[in-house]
Amino acid sequence: MTETPEPERFGEFLSLERDGRVVIVTFDRGDGMNALSNNAMRELTDCARMLSDDTESSAIVLAGKGGFSAGFDLKTPDSKAPEKPTLLDRRQALKVGPDMCAAWEKLEQLTIAAVERFCIGGGVALAIACDHRIAGEDAHFRLPEIPLGMNMSWQSNPRTVSLIGPSRAKRFTILGEKLNAPQALEWGMVDEIAPPGSALDAARALAERYAAMPPIPLRMTKQAINAAAGALNHATSYMDRDQFLLTSMSADQKEGVAAFLEKRKPDFTGD
Repeated sequence: MTETPEPERFGEFLSLERDGRVVIVTFDRGDGMNALSNNAMRELTDCARMLSDDTESSAIVLAGKGGFSAGFDLKTPDSKAPEKPTLLDRRQALKVGPDMCAAWEKLEQLTIAAVERFCIGGGVALAIACDHRIAGEDAHFRLPEIPLGMNMSWQSNPRTVSLIGPSRAKRFTILGEKLNAPQALEWGMVDEIAPPGSALDAARALAERYAAMPPIPLRMTKQAINAAAGALNHATSYMDRDQFLLTSMSADQKEGVAAFLEKRKPDFTGD
């Protein structure tokens, strides 16, 4: 009987398990929440770029230990942030999230996000940069950005539209309401639902089906389909980090965050 090799560590937050032509990437910040700090996002980006040179794999599963991700981490300091950032520094720092999503989207291998419990904000942006999403039956998706006075960035809007269409994308993105797994399946956000705690097993099974295909046509076909589906993605979203920078300096953004922390209804003024 062949023993499964021990997972390889990749940086502080990631581990990689290889099984034939399948790679399982597990994101684990040790708390089950897996918030996306800048340092964690750089690791996820570096991991994707490393795997882009890996000719031994055909399918990659990305999972979070515990929940998939609670979204952007507002608490953990960025180890590379300057002490007194200029406006240009702040704009540059906003590349970390979209660079991570782009690195995962550009992978030639088929990518599958295994989502348990919750997938929030930047976690959604990362999951929809993958080719497929498989969710535990009790999982949910949510984008809190607009109710907090910000816009949704990381070039995720066109990806959302491609998956669920413009009408549902507006409801999901603007209202910030939970989208539970069964409704996400109905809308097309999710490809398959598994029993709670079994999303990774279901994602692995799909990955193994892809891994049985000839590697070269698999990669070329994925690239061709993505090129057809996302031909205008960059043109329609390249300014969204500048929009995020603008909204982050608004009074409405401060009011949205304050209202959330104080558990009250916000009073937005358009300022």
